[in-house]
Amino acid sequence: MSGLSVLLAKELREQLRTYRLPVVAVVFVLFGISSPVLARFTKELLDLLGAQAASGIEIVLPPPSVGDAIGQLLKNLSQFGILIAILLAMGTVASEKERGTAALVLTKPASRLSFLLAKLTAIGITLAVAVALACAIGAIYTVLLFEGATLSWGGYVAMAFLLWLSIFAYAALTFLGSTVSRSAAAGAGFGFLALIITGIVAALPTIGAFMPIALIDPALKLALGEQPSGDLLGPVIAALLFVAVPFALAWLSFRRQEL
Repeated sequence: MSGLSVLLAKELREQLRTYRLPVVAVVFVLFGISSPVLARFTKELLDLLGAQAASGIEIVLPPPSVGDAIGQLLKNLSQFGILIAILLAMGTVASEKERGTAALVLTKPASRLSFLLAKLTAIGITLAVAVALACAIGAIYTVLLFEGATLSWGGYVAMAFLLWLSIFAYAALTFLGSTVSRSAAAGAGFGFLALIITGIVAALPTIGAFMPIALIDPALKLALGEQPSGDLLGPVIAALLFVAVPFALAWLSFRRQEL
């Protein structure tokens, strides 16, 4: 894979120079802070604002727990993280083909495989940094806000990995759309279509457990020190395939494209 290290360094510099990495990290960190805060104080806020409606119906919430904080963190990061992953990947290849910069880069001693791999790896690193920071901040705020809170730290790290893998799978699917098309909008459309389809399939029995978004539930159980229901290895392998197969298809398409 000629030129991979040089191209990867170039992509990471661009992630910093265009502020994509810092902006994504800041957004994720904000969710890392706000999720446990929201879980901890929602009940008090409702009581303060008057949780009883005019009809006399009383809104009763259970006392907030560590599970609520982590669940809120996973919900926010998975939903918004997938959207951010799609936005990161939608123009990665299509925009460079449209501007003609892809052809310029590939006139140098760099293979098309290295060109694609460097781009997807840089996206994965950006998302990994953002997820790691958000989960670390979320853990700190959870421990501070919930008296006597204990986390299964090994399970919490596993949770962060599963969360990253789930998000990265959608980046890879969008990356495929960006590679086969010449428009960033088409790449985004491909990513959102994949999100809708996998979301529908995730609701189905048996096969639904192998969709990337289905990793969120076992991730929560692992963070709480519980054993996920069912086998986790199969869904993890499936999620890895959701990264590897779109990349392979992107390469097969890109190697035949006229730039």
